[in-house]
This record gives sequence, C-alpha cells and structure tokens, in this order.
Amino acid sequence: MKRKIWCFAAALAATTALTVPMVVSGVQPVLAQDAGFYAKAAAPYKGTTIRVLDEITPLQETLSKIVPDFEKETGIKVEWELLNHFEVINKGQADMLSGRGYYDAIMLHGAQLGPMLSAGVIMPLDKFVADPKLSDPGLNAADFIQAPYKTTAFSDGKQYGFINWNYNHVYWARADLLNNPEEQAAFKAKYGYDLAPAKTIEQMRDIAEFFTRKKGEKLAGVPLTSDFYGIVLEGIKGGSTFSNLWVNFIQNYGGNLLDKDGKPVFDSPQTVAALKMWRELWTFAPPGIAEYSLVDVPTVMGNGIAAQSLAWSDFVLGIDKPGVSPFAGKFVYAPIPAKAGNEAHRHADAEPSVTVISAASKNPEPTFLFLQWLADKKQQDKLIEMGQGGVPIRESSWAAPAITGSTNPTLFAAMKSSLDVATARPKMEKYPEMFDAMSGIAQQVGLGKMTPEQGAKEGQAILEKLCGGKSCTL
Repeated sequence: MKRKIWCFAAALAATTALTVPMVVSGVQPVLAQDAGFYAKAAAPYKGTTIRVLDEITPLQETLSKIVPDFEKETGIKVEWELLNHFEVINKGQADMLSGRGYYDAIMLHGAQLGPMLSAGVIMPLDKFVADPKLSDPGLNAADFIQAPYKTTAFSDGKQYGFINWNYNHVYWARADLLNNPEEQAAFKAKYGYDLAPAKTIEQMRDIAEFFTRKKGEKLAGVPLTSDFYGIVLEGIKGGSTFSNLWVNFIQNYGGNLLDKDGKPVFDSPQTVAALKMWRELWTFAPPGIAEYSLVDVPTVMGNGIAAQSLAWSDFVLGIDKPGVSPFAGKFVYAPIPAKAGNEAHRHADAEPSVTVISAASKNPEPTFLFLQWLADKKQQDKLIEMGQGGVPIRESSWAAPAITGSTNPTLFAAMKSSLDVATARPKMEKYPEMFDAMSGIAQQVGLGKMTPEQGAKEGQAILEKLCGGKSCTL
C-alpha cells in the first residue's frame, strides 16, 4: 500500500509553494458561516477529550499547528497522534477491529475502506450530517473536489467521512534537458517531433529511450561521469507499484482490473498491451528499479540520474526546493500521459484518503465536529497558506495566493489535472490480498521474468479465486 515513511519526512518537511495561476470555474460560492457555529455546537461536549490517529507527512505536520484553534474555539480537547504510514494502518485497523475504541477517529487510505467497511467498524456520518445542531451550514460540500470526494467518502448510499488528503500522481521531468537545444535537435531528428513533456505514454517511452545513456556519453553537451536513465518508476513488490501500473497504464490503455459489475477483466488485450509498455519502460530505468519504493523515486529524481518519472505530488513538494535537490527549479510537471488516441478517457493514479469515526467511539458527536471543522474552507485556506501550497481538497483552493503566486508554474497545474479525473480504489473486502499478489506480477513482468500475456492470465486467475465467482466489490 502507499505512503510516507518517517525517516523521509525530514526531507519533505516545510512543503513549498509551487504553481500556476488558474481560473477556477463552476465552483459554487461558499455560504457565510455563522461565526459562533462551532462554539455553540460544541457546548454540550466542552471538556471532552477525543483521540485522533493520523499519518505523519509534511501536510499533517502543518495541520497540527491549526488543531489548537479548534480546542480554543470549542473547548474540546484533541489528542492528535501522528504515526508513520505502516503504523497508522496496523495500529488503526487493530483498534477498530478489536472494538476497543481507544481512537475516536482514524485516518484510512482509500484502499483500506473496503476491508473496514466489510467488517462493519466504521460509523456512518449521515445522522450527524442531517442534524442541524451539528451540521455546519457553511461547509459547502459542493466545493470539495468532487470525484475523489464522492468515490472515497461514500459507499452504498452512506457517507463515512469528509475528504482529507488528496494524494495524487503527476508527470515529473528535467526541464533543463527537455529545453536543451542540442538535445531538442537530436530528438527531433530521431523521432520526428519536438522534445517536450510527454503528453502520451508513447512519447514518454521515446523520451525514456532517448535519454538512456552510458557513462562517457554526452548529456546536454557534458560527458557523463555515470550512467543516466530515461525514466524511473516504483518497482518494489508492495508500495504503490501496482496502482501505478493499474491506473496510469492499464486504465489509460482502456483495460481495467474489474468491470462495472466488479467482475475480473484483467486478461484483456488492453491489459496485455499496457504490460508490454510497462516492461519496455523498465529497460530504460536504473538496474535497481525492482527495489525502488515511492520514497526512492523522488530521491532518484532529486539526485539527477533520471530524465522523467511518475511520482506522488506531495513528495515533489519536499524535493523540488533549494537545499534539498541540486536540480531544484530545473524540473517541469505535467498531467499523467494518456494512451495515444485515448486522450478523451484519461486516468491518473491517486489515493484520496479520509479520517473516519470508529464504530466503537464513545465520543462520536464531538469527533464529527472536529472532522467537519478540519474540512471547512477557513481551515483549508489556512493550511494552504501555512504550507505554502499543499494538496487541495477544495476547488476554491486552486485560487489561493500561495498557489497562484507560486514560483513553480507547472506542479499545481499537473496536480489539478490529476484530481480532475482521480477516483478512489474500488471498495473491496480482499483488497490487501489482491494488491499483494498483483504487485508481484507487476514486478515480474517489469523484470522480464514473466511475459505480459502470462501476467494478464495469472492476474485474472488470482482475481477469480479471491472473488470466488462473485463481484469483487462491496
């Protein structure tokens, strides 16, 4: 599964602003909020202590500075515990499944929702949302970025959270190389079109081939002191390797893991074609790609030994900054490349995540107020400002000064492009078992130890076995 490792958090801390002015259209105006709403709503719960478990990233570290404002406004004490990605998953799920209820609210990645919903350990929010004493009339849920919000926070007609973290993939490349006149001329001569950030997967493949060079060859007119690679991707068994393959490649090729009824369709010609491209791209990547995690990919890009990548945008925030990478300011970002001819049906990998109320919580009402307060525009505006950017959950955040006044003209534009089409993982009871098995196939195909045809066939068999002839989704 995905997400941050504490040892890397220092390199990502102090999230920097990066982006492009853009006009936000179609966003409904935010309703005026009663200045005393939360103080009034929280009055019956003043003095209550709630415990919240969340993940440690620069985004949450910034948000931790805002939490005391809630305590001051409401009189509700918040014990907000931040742990690394794996501890949040293990400790949070153990508490929920045991029924202990030590934590009132727990952050869940989108992929965790299926197993936890199946176990019946998440409390629906509908009764709180419908209660005028608890439901903020100025929340303006229409301002949430809708595709991630609706596909993550809701299941079977019930609401289980607000959107919290819109983790998403972007295309990331070396602008200094793409803009080099010598490289541009050589690329045009070889491929017949201009060198620029890849708009299609086929162009990404050409760029990967073109920039793969051996020690001693020239790169932008300078002899290389070590090998240079045309692309770097996550390849470790686990992590987000398979989600990258699934969404950014297979879905963009027109294939999928499941059909609309939740039945496995992994052995399609589209999947085989995507796996062939996946394998080819690995031949232009560093030899250690099979051991690269979502932490290693941005490190490789920051060290300047690869020309392009697909990476989680929140990691970029901690790498493309002076003092962290010698190539800071020399990168360019763009939407996830689409399959040529399939641009109208593009996809981008994302892991929208929510903080849910445990079914065993003894303080659901004050916990609901806290989660709702965090998602409010006022807090989100402050989070964007304090973090000098971040990953928006609201459409209106794209117009925030920290984003429109950014020094980087492309990162947030790429991020917005991803979030325009991003959706949560299908809610599957056996998602962990499926993901583990499919990650192994992704790695074996990438290494050339399994043909694309074999990978598609084996993946289909695994899914059919796990789902037992029924729909894989809840």
